[in-house]
Amino acid sequence: MTRRSLLATLRHRLASALTGALCGLLAGAVALGVAELFSAITGPQGSPVVAVGGVAIDLTPIPVKDFAIEHFGTHDKTILITGILVLLALFAAVIGMLGRRWLAAGLGGMAVFGVLGVGAALSRPDAGPADVAPTLAGVAVAMITLVILVRTVSDRKITLRRPRPVAGRRAFLVAGAGAAVVAAASYGAGDLLLRRFSATTARSQVRLPAAARRARTAPAGAELKLPGLSSFYTPNSSFYRVDTDLVLPQVSPSDWTLSIGGMVEREIELSFDELLRQPLIEADITLVCVSNEVGGPYAGNARWLGASLPGLLRRAGIKTGADQVLSTATDGMTISTPVAAIMDGRNALLAVGMNGQPLPIAHGFPARMVVPGLYGYVSATKWVTRLEVTTYAAREAYWTKRGYAAQAPIKTESRIDLPKPLAQVTAGRVPVAGVAWAPHRGISAVEVSVDNGPWHRARLAAADGIDTWRQWVWAWDADPGLHTLRVRATDGTGTTQPSRRAQPFPNGASGWDSTVVTVT
Repeated sequence: MTRRSLLATLRHRLASALTGALCGLLAGAVALGVAELFSAITGPQGSPVVAVGGVAIDLTPIPVKDFAIEHFGTHDKTILITGILVLLALFAAVIGMLGRRWLAAGLGGMAVFGVLGVGAALSRPDAGPADVAPTLAGVAVAMITLVILVRTVSDRKITLRRPRPVAGRRAFLVAGAGAAVVAAASYGAGDLLLRRFSATTARSQVRLPAAARRARTAPAGAELKLPGLSSFYTPNSSFYRVDTDLVLPQVSPSDWTLSIGGMVEREIELSFDELLRQPLIEADITLVCVSNEVGGPYAGNARWLGASLPGLLRRAGIKTGADQVLSTATDGMTISTPVAAIMDGRNALLAVGMNGQPLPIAHGFPARMVVPGLYGYVSATKWVTRLEVTTYAAREAYWTKRGYAAQAPIKTESRIDLPKPLAQVTAGRVPVAGVAWAPHRGISAVEVSVDNGPWHRARLAAADGIDTWRQWVWAWDADPGLHTLRVRATDGTGTTQPSRRAQPFPNGASGWDSTVVTVT
């Protein structure tokens, strides 16, 4: 074979492979578009991307999960979806190249895609037969699309084993454009129709009643009002969000009910209207995620409104021997909370309001649990629909099954907000400021050290009870040079946070926050 003929053969094979890959990508796009359209009818949890993403989250090892939260923050789910789409695109391209050479192999690959999607959909909590419809419809239309596209680019008569001569490049361009239009139109229509599942309109119509027991106004000195310092109350729009949902649950108050059962004297079921008629309590409470690294952003303080959780459990009547309340959310998430912590007098709430508004959808609308002093994974169930009074020996929750500690009081922590890491500041008097928290114990002191030197007592903002964080500030007489600032806090029991660093798994991070600054 001459060099010219060899090059021509290679070019032909490359063109054939690229054409096949394009056929697969277009068929895959049609599959996802049609599946999106069908999931707008059956429910967003049936979307193949959402279902596969949910399985991926459940199977992700704890170190990988912590890495994603630490490095990607609130974008972790976007990164996951992007990764899934890239993998699906690669899979579709391979299917197309196989189908270009042997159509039966390509259709078999599509069938494998369908089996994976159906399996993922059925594995989700509360999955039903309708949840497999999006994947089946998408795969069926994608198979037809693949046959049409491969038929237009074949050089010989096509059967499931051998291809036949047909239209050529123009037919392929027309068929490809048609597939792209179907994919885009079906995805767009599905995205538009999915809005009917939104609870935004229902939330806007909720009018929260006045609290029977109002929280006192936060002392004027609770807010130091330094630019760049975390505000005392964290706005709803910037309050941290950590959960396993790729699509936020959309629950209408008219459809929501809470059931209380298990080891109780009497089962209770409440509608949302009945919940609002309970004597509501207002309380300022700081929440912290167990995934928060030392100095991390996953802590926030808000004014919550809700019914007394201990009151509801007393109404049901807790039987002797029960030590756990296993709460279940509408998305299937389960969280275990110690009965003793709920019933010891703290402001444990079934919350309906946050900072004077109905709960945002991202934070559990229409109702969620809030128990001060415990990390969110053992206390703060969003979109909660069931409370089962049980024992730790009988039932395990989602995160405890994955090795997290069953008992998880929030550790005493402090954070430097000012100056920012690697900041440049001018020599002289420099404010060093931040927040410290030890919910349900309170903060009694905060100290700052420069370059491993002596500890200096910071000025604390006024306390708003023991369940909220406290702002602090220390006036530093900064000399030129590169300096390391460290902070440590002491809680209301007299315990000072340890210097030794511990990772979030299995019961929360610990250690001193530090930052390096340049003084000019």
